[in-house]
Amino acid sequence: MNTKLYLPVLALALTTVACGGGKKDVAGIDPANLDTTVMPGTDFYQYACGGWMKAHPLTAEYARFGSFDLLAENNREQLKSLIGELAAKPEAPGSVAQKIGDLYNVAMDSVKLNADGVEPIRGELEKIAAITDVKEMSEIVAEMRRKGFDAYFVLGVGADEKNSAMNIVYAYQSGMSLGEREYYLDNDDHTREIREKYREHVANMFRLAGFTDEEARKDADAVLKVETMLAEAAYDNVKLRDPQANYHKMKVTDLKREVPGIDWDVYLAAAGLGGIKELNVGQPEVLKAVADIWNKLPLNEQKAYLQWKVLDEAGSYLSDAFAAENFDFYGKTLSGQQQIKPRWKRAVGTVNGVLGEAVGQMYVEKYFPAAAKERMTALVANLQSALGERIKNLTWMSEETKAKALEKLSTIYVKVGYPNKWRDYSGLEIKDDSYWGNIMRSNEFDYNYMIADAGKPVDRDRWFMTPQTVNAYYNPTTNEICFPAGILQYPFFDMNADDAFNYGAIGVVIGHEMTHGFDDQGRQYDKEGNLADWWTESDAVNFGAGTQKLVNHFDSIEVLPGLFANGKLTLGENIADHGGLQVAYTAFKEATAGKELPVIDGFTPEQRFFLAYANVWAGNIRDEQIRVQTKSDPHSLGRWRVNGALPHINAWYEAFGIQEGDPLYLAPEKRAVIW
Repeated sequence: MNTKLYLPVLALALTTVACGGGKKDVAGIDPANLDTTVMPGTDFYQYACGGWMKAHPLTAEYARFGSFDLLAENNREQLKSLIGELAAKPEAPGSVAQKIGDLYNVAMDSVKLNADGVEPIRGELEKIAAITDVKEMSEIVAEMRRKGFDAYFVLGVGADEKNSAMNIVYAYQSGMSLGEREYYLDNDDHTREIREKYREHVANMFRLAGFTDEEARKDADAVLKVETMLAEAAYDNVKLRDPQANYHKMKVTDLKREVPGIDWDVYLAAAGLGGIKELNVGQPEVLKAVADIWNKLPLNEQKAYLQWKVLDEAGSYLSDAFAAENFDFYGKTLSGQQQIKPRWKRAVGTVNGVLGEAVGQMYVEKYFPAAAKERMTALVANLQSALGERIKNLTWMSEETKAKALEKLSTIYVKVGYPNKWRDYSGLEIKDDSYWGNIMRSNEFDYNYMIADAGKPVDRDRWFMTPQTVNAYYNPTTNEICFPAGILQYPFFDMNADDAFNYGAIGVVIGHEMTHGFDDQGRQYDKEGNLADWWTESDAVNFGAGTQKLVNHFDSIEVLPGLFANGKLTLGENIADHGGLQVAYTAFKEATAGKELPVIDGFTPEQRFFLAYANVWAGNIRDEQIRVQTKSDPHSLGRWRVNGALPHINAWYEAFGIQEGDPLYLAPEKRAVIW
């Protein structure tokens, strides 16, 4: 579960697939979303979103539910209709329609799933049990990586961050099913409780696979032992955000010398990468720790760990007993969900994940109007111009660095709606042998698609999100911003609403992604996407002073009793929110200069701008999920993307008359001034 792969893509939020929903009148703002019993300067999030939160209480299947999730519900219904039409009748063998329909039907066939039980993974478990030495393990672990298992560490292919036009193989830390190293190392009461429940979960999964109670308990102990050793060597999430600290390009011959405990010839050959001469080792300490584990830990303990990786990855695609146990820990215990999603929602999610662009092609043909793309393209141009003006007017930055920043801004590659070229799925086989069999073939298909790029030029037209995804991203190695069709709808974008609404919602999203090119990570990449320092020393110092104010501010936010936000972990996203607000507001004022803008529903245009922004982050969340996201997510929680960000925006104070003494008031000298 929770495989972590490294991609230098900076997304707007936790990825979710969604669409749907039209909206309202020229105002775009729904007064029912507000809670006017609260003053804006006391709790702007509650003021702007309290009505929405009351109308959308958490149901049993959700750990968090917000504007993104509401769109996802609408979208699932739309996708269910599209997919269901294909699943209801025979389609031409080998066609995309056959693959979509058959995969959905396999996922929905609970009778076969329950009859199959553990059989779909029995071969993998037996192959691991038969390992006799470390050399053999090198081959098996590489084969597992091809099939989608994240044992010990992962290999991938992506842009060489210091030669961004070319792809390179990278090795990256992974192998911890709890995802975050802190779950293995922290010793507060809550984390210790999670560890013990995780141990119980691992043992339960082994029991379901036919292991005896004694074997299950022993193997669970071995899994915790191996994963804790990996955690001790792993970088924490703050260090993982430092691109220089995670770049260690070396020749394969040097890797063999520095990490001799792994048979790299065998491993790379089995991984389909036997001919490579160099790679980027993100965290060398982790590979050295893996080599120590392989050569010092009893082989039976390591085989237990590898078998666990199979059980963990496949659990959601096996019988109802496996899926229920999997949900009981990852859903209930870790995130606070009370009920697993209905089978049809899980099936739609699987089809959307396996054949994402094929589903996306159907989606945009039916649901995405060309006019939305045209208006969005114009908005992007306006935001680009506004960010340029703000850069020119910065008082803390030298003219030398400004010139390079403007050059980088002018070369941003903009993607809107959907790819110009759709992915070819002809090499993916979908058949009725088993649900997991199809997932594993999909994993191998995706892996082969990825490694085919090793040593080749980067394809700048490739998308990292499907068109139906409600999200957006900035990719520093290609200096691109991408806005899938799924986000171009209410409450982010409304063709019928005025500029105040659209600049406050989608305008801030655009500005957010542009600002990622100039946040604490993105600023380290030049206009070509290379990891290269283009700043003067004094400008870098000034930038650090401004961003430290955001770190200090978010560090002081208590998200639960005794649990504080992590200002360093969330710095990049907080900078992007800050920049997005500033840039979008500037663009809004420039776009409406000289126009007489009406007061609507009692709100000025400036007030509607900030209300539109806040409504994007409306949502409810369980305490368990707050803990998970605070520990692991580089995005601040929705409440604090509003209450934490707006006190640094001078225009917000003016729009709502926020005064000294109001709880959200921040003294001018404590407000961040960055982009």
